[in-house]
Amino acid sequence: MKLLTIIALTCSNICFGQVKSDSAEVKKLDVENYGDSVYKASYKKLIIPTVFIGFGVVSLSSDALKNLNSSTKYEIGEHQPKHITLDNYTQYLPAAMVYGYNLAGIKGKHNLKERTIIYGTSQLISAAFVLPLKHLVKEERPDGTNHLSFPSGHTATAFSSAHFLFREYQDENIWIALSGYPIALFTGIYRTLNDKHWVGDVVAGAGFGILSTEIAYWIFPIVNKIFKNNESKGVTFIYPVIQSKSVGLGLVLNL
Repeated sequence: MKLLTIIALTCSNICFGQVKSDSAEVKKLDVENYGDSVYKASYKKLIIPTVFIGFGVVSLSSDALKNLNSSTKYEIGEHQPKHITLDNYTQYLPAAMVYGYNLAGIKGKHNLKERTIIYGTSQLISAAFVLPLKHLVKEERPDGTNHLSFPSGHTATAFSSAHFLFREYQDENIWIALSGYPIALFTGIYRTLNDKHWVGDVVAGAGFGILSTEIAYWIFPIVNKIFKNNESKGVTFIYPVIQSKSVGLGLVLNL
């Protein structure tokens, strides 16, 4: 319930309290031409997510990587770190930072509506990757609670959010752009420390998260045109925020 409350408050604040000011003040991108490289697919952009996803897939059958998973679980058990639920919230923090930076006057690549469409699209794509795979692979979690361990949904959300922050600010301030990745890494590490995921699950989740955001930017010119054709409608975009034990909704309005 706490997570749903936070999402609801964030969405209502973003969608209803900031649209006019953000649209008036943000530095506009000439998205009609879509000449920026961020919208163009490139094999170079696939290298990191492919390596991460490949590592995770191989870890499902490789004896060496299974031993790494087991030894990591053993070391964690030896030190018995305190389990915390902060990773339930840090997975969304890099995305929230995008809106926070804009409120502070540090404008990113897109205005409120555009960046929310991009982020919502990335979450839909991430869910399309992660949720079916969990049920197809049926890998048991380290704590034995269920068989939905691979890949890590929290980590996918965290890295899709961090990569969203990177793409929005890479041309404005590289340090701001990179600031989401340590938070995403923290989320992934704590999924293992909380005994919810194996190392391979977390690495694969990071790959799916980065890939989802890249795809969201690639298809944004098409998606944005769809929204421009429906500007007369009030509610234009509703997207789910889904985890194994929590569900929320994001909302984009045309005002």
